[in-house]
Amino acid sequence: GQHDGAAPTEQIAAMYEGLDTVILYEELAYEDVLPAAWRPLPEPFDPAMVGSFADRNLRVLQAVSAFDEHGQIDKPDENAPHAADLLRLEMKMNLLLDMVGALLIASRPRPKPVAVRFNALGGVFQGNSPFPPLGNQGVFEVFLRDCVAEPLRLFGRIASVSPDGKVKVRFVPPGENISDLLEKLAFRKHRRQVAGVRQPKK
Repeated sequence: GQHDGAAPTEQIAAMYEGLDTVILYEELAYEDVLPAAWRPLPEPFDPAMVGSFADRNLRVLQAVSAFDEHGQIDKPDENAPHAADLLRLEMKMNLLLDMVGALLIASRPRPKPVAVRFNALGGVFQGNSPFPPLGNQGVFEVFLRDCVAEPLRLFGRIASVSPDGKVKVRFVPPGENISDLLEKLAFRKHRRQVAGVRQPKK
């Protein structure tokens, strides 16, 4: 592990320097530094809980997908009609999204950003002391974008906790639609990293 002398930001930066494919439970995973928290839930496991968050998770992931695709027309064809209008509209839209994000964060404090890695099968995140016990049932909440009010919520159990507090969770299958969108989220991020494109954070 790293010695305590390094600043957390340096540690985080070091973790993300390598552009190796990010894998977790043998599948492509999404990796970032995002506001995230583990919320323990009482036993026994209630399958209805997974269903109750499915619609919200779907909306969160669809919104993130829309924002990611929205950023694709950074360089419109100069000769295309309305190219300048589109660019101006996009700039206004981005300003509006930044404002909405700032208002949301101000009105609803979020957990502090930590290094996270997750896919539909499970997640790994930097936990805060006291760490959750092994086998603890709960929900992993992660805020994917500033301007999306709801967090993504994935249910599971704590699979392992390393001495330095890296918590590994095994998720209950979130359903085909959610799994598909999570896979696309991870793929878009991986594609951007490979292209060396620094996506503006919305």
